[in-house]
Amino acid sequence: MIAKTFQGLENVLAEELTQLGANDIQVGRRMVSYKGDLEMLYRSNFQLRTAIRVLKPIRHFRATSADEVYEAVKAIDWTEYLSNDTTFAVDSVVYSTEFRHSKFVAYKVKDAIVDQFREKTGNRPNIRVTNPDIQLNIHIAEYDCTLSLDSSGESLHRRGYRQEAVEAPLNEVLAAGIILMTGWRGETDFIDPMCGSGTLPIEAALIAKNMAPGLFRQGYAFEKWPDFDAELFEQIYNDDSQEREFAHHVYGYDNNRQAIAIAERNVKAAGLANDVSIQFQDFADFVKPEEKSIIVTNPPYGERLKPEDLLGLYKMIGSQFKKQFSDNEAWVLSYREECFDAIGLKPSLKVPLYNGSLECELRKYQMFTGRYNDVRSEGRQIKSDDERRQMAQKRRFKEHRSFKQGLNETDEEFEQRFERMKEERRERRERFDRGGDRPRRFDRDEEDRPRRFDRKDDRRSGGFKKGGRDFKGGDRNFKRGGGRDFKKGKDNRYED
Repeated sequence: MIAKTFQGLENVLAEELTQLGANDIQVGRRMVSYKGDLEMLYRSNFQLRTAIRVLKPIRHFRATSADEVYEAVKAIDWTEYLSNDTTFAVDSVVYSTEFRHSKFVAYKVKDAIVDQFREKTGNRPNIRVTNPDIQLNIHIAEYDCTLSLDSSGESLHRRGYRQEAVEAPLNEVLAAGIILMTGWRGETDFIDPMCGSGTLPIEAALIAKNMAPGLFRQGYAFEKWPDFDAELFEQIYNDDSQEREFAHHVYGYDNNRQAIAIAERNVKAAGLANDVSIQFQDFADFVKPEEKSIIVTNPPYGERLKPEDLLGLYKMIGSQFKKQFSDNEAWVLSYREECFDAIGLKPSLKVPLYNGSLECELRKYQMFTGRYNDVRSEGRQIKSDDERRQMAQKRRFKEHRSFKQGLNETDEEFEQRFERMKEERRERRERFDRGGDRPRRFDRDEEDRPRRFDRKDDRRSGGFKKGGRDFKGGDRNFKRGGGRDFKKGKDNRYED
């Protein structure tokens, strides 16, 4: 199997797979390959926090032309996977000088399958872009081709709890990956002082309670496969033996009242109102917490704020870290070098991460009482041995990355550069299909929606009649037997 993820999260995903019990784990670029049985396939989709989708390869081959791709695909016995009544779609990811258009490759795969059925039966299966019965993925790296079944369907970052989103929300997979990278698992309070629609606080609470991110999903592509084992997946879905109590609390703050209202609705939809508190508060008014805590936050990058306002924001962040967060640690994800410089603190760790197409950094700040030199002279440890090893690694960042762009420019130059960046991003999207990074848009009509075990279709109203977990107003009532019932949230689609 192949689990796809964002660049920079591969090792985190590999650690998750190790904990799941996967075998022969191999870390690649934006993916991790591994081996396992059918249960591992189901658990991968249901439990992995940093996977975007899970693919099951069915054929590897080499091709130097589109005709060779056609012949290799046509040689597969497609009656094992499809019938004339089955709908299917083909997604393609191409990194090759020979194959320059990913859509053309997808068309050749489609034609090969359709032609085989026409020759054998005189009829053909239908193509359906939204919510097909079978989703195929063709990946080409130069001349190496891998044809896979997509077991996930809709991108796994779409957890199902998001009711609404603010502009440019943080992707759920990236948020979970950042939290797992910090090493926090619920041992202290968790704080996001600029929480937006609440993605980081919600993902933090799910991690702290060890709740599977797939609990809120409507369905997966593998549920439409001919060999789908409903009893096995029901057993996985209803197994709560690994969940744990969370003795601390998660706090989310923001100075935008609309964002606060959205975050509160998302928290309630996730059934976490007892574990997550969302409050209206500017970070400038932040007061040192009474309990030991960790801060993880994703401040604005400057797309809407002017440069002088942006640097003032980051100066305030550094000031509050020093004054109100001593003897704790803080993690900041951002995009510009000058913003980090404005914080005015020396990070103990820098981690390169991509947020969409932006090459960002996640920086750790170990806060302490007193001066930096005094702390070092006292022999107190600021960086761990692992952090020193990571910081010593060469080529951790691209040599000519856009992260080094400055802010010492006029407003007009700033806008021109930002427009150029957006244009380059559009061109890249036209040339290459970015695979799991781009959210798929699936039809969510009632007639096409996969059925969940022991759940009623009136989930909007919370009318649950069988056993399971009832989430009402954030209060969790645990009932043995049956399945887990969750209040359904609206499907909000957004670009990464």
